[in-house]
Amino acid sequence: MRILFKRSYGVDIRLFADWQTFAWYAALFAAVLAMPFVLDDYYLGEVTYVLIFSLAGLGLMLLVGHTGLVSLGHAAFLATGAYMDVILIERGVPFILALPLAGLFSGVVGAIIAIPVLRLTGIYLAIATMALAIITEDIIVLAEPVTGGVIGLTTPPIEIFGLEIDRYGTPKLFFYLCLAVVALVTLFYRNLLRSPTGRAFTAIRDSEVSASSLGINVAVYKTLSFGISCFFTGLAGGLLAHYLGAFNHETFLIITSILLLMMVVVGGMGSIHGAFFGAIVIGLLPPAITILREYFTALTGIRMTAIPGLDTGIFAVILVMFILFEPMGIYGRWLKIRTFFQIFPLYRKNMFRRQKTFLKTERMR
Repeated sequence: MRILFKRSYGVDIRLFADWQTFAWYAALFAAVLAMPFVLDDYYLGEVTYVLIFSLAGLGLMLLVGHTGLVSLGHAAFLATGAYMDVILIERGVPFILALPLAGLFSGVVGAIIAIPVLRLTGIYLAIATMALAIITEDIIVLAEPVTGGVIGLTTPPIEIFGLEIDRYGTPKLFFYLCLAVVALVTLFYRNLLRSPTGRAFTAIRDSEVSASSLGINVAVYKTLSFGISCFFTGLAGGLLAHYLGAFNHETFLIITSILLLMMVVVGGMGSIHGAFFGAIVIGLLPPAITILREYFTALTGIRMTAIPGLDTGIFAVILVMFILFEPMGIYGRWLKIRTFFQIFPLYRKNMFRRQKTFLKTERMR
């Protein structure tokens, strides 16, 4: 059994629980840094794709997992970040400024939209955000002089202090660029959760009535959460634009919003780790299916053609299985296994059961 003595309230909000935890994360980060020297360009590109979607997942995790607001329209803010980043670079703004400005623009737009939208709750909020994603597709097509319409935009190369970075020409540098952005956002996210603002988000998620009674301005903090969430997603959109090289409105369909939400649910709601676990599933499952199909063809001689909708069908089955058998997601399962070994033989099966609401009035809403 592992025992951790807590001598002050500050222990609960430390960045790392102890030095052993810090060592594990440092080793993991070192392993990720070494990936470009171990993987070839194809697999390195897949890992880069996972990093970008991890960043988008962090944005949605803040909103859904830590504030309790459902969104089916985050593909709209992914598109906003992508288009704004490319438009700024084409007008002479350096990438090192264009990317944060694109994220900031997405965050401001998200906060403005959140003012009327967040008056809704539950399924009505999900429908409103889904409508937002559909409207964004039409706006991209209609604003052809700026967005390129159905043709879309071609991403210019990245230049940072005279160094040119390209997803295909210099995949290692592009990987490190994405890793740096994800690491900075993750560090900011972790510190945000330790702050009074982050604890206000969590209080709203658990009980809006209780949070309001404690003096938390629910409307302001909901809007702030939506804005920060869209800021993270806009950054991911800017990196995704450079990853793809060319894109149009079809890159950001409603299915992208559904995949982002699925990523959060499968990875583990209410945890930063869940965004990364979910991104690994979303990012690596399609190439894994392709590799298994080719392996099966080489092994049996039976040529399996691509089945339309196979990836989407597998995603749906995975989502249903997690909802039925492990609502806490991949990170929740890992947390249960870790806790079992840490406190054995005191572990109990129902110790992770979470109370959904605190007040009867909220259960009847």
